[in-house]
Order: sequence, then structure tokens, then C-alpha cells
Amino acid sequence: MKSKISKPEDLAKYVFKKLSGAKTPFPNPPIDILVELFECLFYTSMRTEENNLIKVTITLIDPENPDPSPPRRIVADRWQSVKFDRPLTFTIDSLVKLSKAADPWSSSLAVYYDNKGMLSIWGLIDQSVHYQSFLNYEADSGPEQPGLFQASITGIGSIIVLFDYEQLATLKQNKLVTKYLDVLRLGPVADIIKKNFSPNKTVVQGFINEEFSGEDPSEWDDWIDSIFRESLSRLLLRIQNYHHGGAIMFVNNYTYDMSIKYPIEYNRIPNAIINLIRHTITNYYSDERINDKMNSAKKTIPMALYLENYISEFEKQDTMGELKGAIRFIASQTCVDGLVIFNNDFVARGFGVVLKTKDLPSEIYISSSAIGSSLKAADPNHFGTRHRSVFSYCWKYKDSLGFVISQDGDIRAVTRVDDKLIVWENIKVQQFLRSNKIRRLPLAPKKIL
Repeated sequence: MKSKISKPEDLAKYVFKKLSGAKTPFPNPPIDILVELFECLFYTSMRTEENNLIKVTITLIDPENPDPSPPRRIVADRWQSVKFDRPLTFTIDSLVKLSKAADPWSSSLAVYYDNKGMLSIWGLIDQSVHYQSFLNYEADSGPEQPGLFQASITGIGSIIVLFDYEQLATLKQNKLVTKYLDVLRLGPVADIIKKNFSPNKTVVQGFINEEFSGEDPSEWDDWIDSIFRESLSRLLLRIQNYHHGGAIMFVNNYTYDMSIKYPIEYNRIPNAIINLIRHTITNYYSDERINDKMNSAKKTIPMALYLENYISEFEKQDTMGELKGAIRFIASQTCVDGLVIFNNDFVARGFGVVLKTKDLPSEIYISSSAIGSSLKAADPNHFGTRHRSVFSYCWKYKDSLGFVISQDGDIRAVTRVDDKLIVWENIKVQQFLRSNKIRRLPLAPKKIL
């Protein structure tokens, strides 16, 4: 049975359906407008400008009423729209030229349609960096979004559509992706990650018991797990942004069946994570004690407590910068041919790694769920050399975990579960959030037999 070939029209139909009944002051655009919009973005993605791939984001926003319901308090870093003297026709050439002036991390192109159904680029939206920082786990909170939705060219033939912080759909060449698998939080991949990081969690629990006796360390478990997941997501996103392709592996013993061209021992990522967790916990409990003092009859704050709060906040921010730099340091090493190898504790042991295992399983299994169910058999030889080397290693060493990032931006997770080598595609690495503005259809009632 052949897989369905998806086109920009299919993306338009899906987005139109998702937007129907959404709680927004903007009208749902006609389907033919969406088809034209996504077709233009799709074909623009195949162009280059000065030998660079096109990356650009558009915001569908009404120039006559761009900000229909502003908040009472306008923060300094909130977005603003900047109008052109004359709107430009929404064409491939216009998008290519303006893409050089509209880096998605800084701005988006303001696009809308008139009463004749003609699309135009009427200006720019600024301050996109805060939105991108949140999506990529480099900020704790994100700003409100302008317009009805954003659509971004992320690669050749690749368009993602976001409503607020919810991913509505992605068109990847000829596939329509409407769901990303949260494998870092659920299923076999998540289980390996938790197992690998459990010694570090034990260190944090000891810190809480020693410094904050009487507090329950288990209350922090979910949050600590999320910090490790986010750090791994950030690493994968940085590698993806190079559009070079790369791979990383977590292994029990980095001397088995591999040749490491550039051996290193780089423990700054796990150390920064542990320190970030410590400073955050210290800051939280000092905040609690300050609030208790403020609510008591004697509203005085000891100088030592104030200093502890101030210093822990400063060190938390300092360590966040350290972690950001460490992640980018390792991500750049994937641009060298070969893999980056980590011990299970997130200590980098080398890059430019060649895996020597050769035996492939006769079949691999593509999972359509995070928990590793709904498996579809595939021939491993249909994948490239980088994928096959990870397949063979994970097949031989059961507790190993690999992530392969293609040049086109696809990220796949690989590990062996019992007698099957399972591969997860379209995995969730960005911080997508479910929007409460989207109308959800009720689930069909289960039949009682």
C-alpha cells in the first residue's frame, strides 16, 4: 500500500479545519487563500538567496486592525508592527528578497489578504526573538503572539504552522505531520534517559536533604526530569539548525566497537545542569522563607536570607548562560564527519566517531507512538550511512540510545526494545503548548458490547 502524497493544498485544508471555531478576533481565511499562501511558501523553500537556503516566517495579520485586543499593561519587549509605504505582492520573489531582512529569530513578515482575495506583504513584526527563545527552551516564558497564525519555512519543502504555541501541522516535502511524538517524556526512550540521569538525580536529592532538611526531595523529581529533557532537546535543536546532519549516541561503554578521532572528556553539560537545579531550588526556598517573614507579625528580613536569595538568583542566571554555551559547544562538533559520543551520564567522550559494528537487523520498526506501539516494518538499507551505523550499534548494544539528525532537519531516535530495533520519527523537541483557543471535537463515545 502506497503512502499518501501530501501537498500544500492538504496543509491548507487541515489548517482551515483546525482554525474553524477558534477563539480569535481574526476571521478564518477562505480555503483558497490558505492554499495560495502555503503553495507560495512551499515553492519559495526550494529557492536560495546568495547560496543560502530560505528561512522566513510570515504572520497572517490584518493591517487595518493588527492589535484588536491589547493587554492593559504593554511590556517593553512586546511585538509591534511596522508598515511599508506600499504593500508588496505576495510572491516567491518577494519572499526570497525579504527573507534576508527577516531572520525568523528577529522578525516575521506581516501578510494579509484584501476583499478581492489578493495576498500582500504589508510590513514586519518585531521582537520574535522572545517567541523563538521560548520554543527552543532558552526562556522560561513566552510572549503573546500577533495575528491569527505563523507559518515558517524550516527547510526545503518544509513548512510549519503555529497557532499561539501549538503546532497545527507541518508539511515535510510530501508528508503532512499533524502530531509530534513526545518520546523524551514517554516510552522506551524516556525510560533510558531517566535511567541514565538517575545518579545525577540522587546527587540533587542528597543536596536537598542536607541543605533543606524537612523538605521532600521527591516533590522535585518531575521538574528535575524536565530539565534533563529540555537540555537534550536544546542540543538536538542546535544540531538541527546547522542543516549539516549529525548524530549523537548515549552508550554504556564508549570503548566498545568504535573509533574516536577526537577523544575528549567534557562534563560541563551535566555539571551545569546539576548546578542550575541547585541554584533554582535554593532560590525557591529562600523566596518561600522571605514570603513567610513578610506575612508574619515581624516583617523584617534577615540580611543573610536576603543575600542568599539574591546570590542564588544571580548564580541561576549565570549557570543558565553556562549551559547554553556548553550545549552550543557540543552541537558544533557534530558538523565534523562522525558521531558525538556520550556516556550515559551526559559526559561527552569524543567526536568524529566511527562506529565499527556492521550487522544490521533484517528489519527495523517505525513507531507511530511514543510508547513504541503501532509499529511498521521497514528495510534499514533504505536509510543512509549515518542511520545504518546507528542502527547496527543500537542493535548490538541494547541499552544504547541514538539520535540522528538529517540535513533536511528530520530528527530520529533509535534504540532496541526486546527483539526489535525501533525508530521514532517526528519527535517533539520544541516547546509546543496546547492552545485553549482551539475548538476541540468531543471524543466519540465508546460502544458498549
